Amino acid sequence: MKNIKILTMLLAVSMISFNCSNNDDNNDFMAYEPDFSGTYVQQDQMGRPAVNTVFVSASSKDMFNITPPSQQNAAFQSMFEANLTALSPAYANEGDTNALGLDAATFTGLLATDVLNVSLDGKTTIYDGENVLTGRALADDVITVELLLIFGGEDFSENPGLSNDNVDGNDKPFLTSFPYLASPW
Repeated sequence: MKNIKILTMLLAVSMISFNCSNNDDNNDFMAYEPDFSGTYVQQDQMGRPAVNTVFVSASSKDMFNITPPSQQNAAFQSMFEANLTALSPAYANEGDTNALGLDAATFTGLLATDVLNVSLDGKTTIYDGENVLTGRALADDVITVELLLIFGGEDFSENPGLSNDNVDGNDKPFLTSFPYLASPW
């Protein structure tokens, strides 16, 4: 998991670096207007990557990815719930909830709409004990939070072996100024 986080950060930094240039000497360019002619089709989406990966059945991936988020809950919530209850013993009994107090149907109703919510007037975090799904800060341990909400039960004590990815931080600290990501090794 640490390697995936490092690879993601390296890819982001390389994309930023590749697209930046300090060469302002070349004025031999023409301004081009974007060409919006033609037909465009959505092929993929992943507001919450681990959620899409885990809860969308393999045979439904393409359909999920082209379904607008406004229609995903109605189309896929029951699949999400079936996959959650089959996967997690924390929802084995009627009335079981997670630490947010959400039962399987309510929790998967939230997850089935694949968007990354962002709070415009509060803290941005996936979960900090008080704020839930208000965005995503770089330092958020997203996978552990998702594992806790899926497997941890009402008080995060159920299934401790499944409730933590055991990656507690980056190999290098984040920067305090833009681009915020640590420099690659």
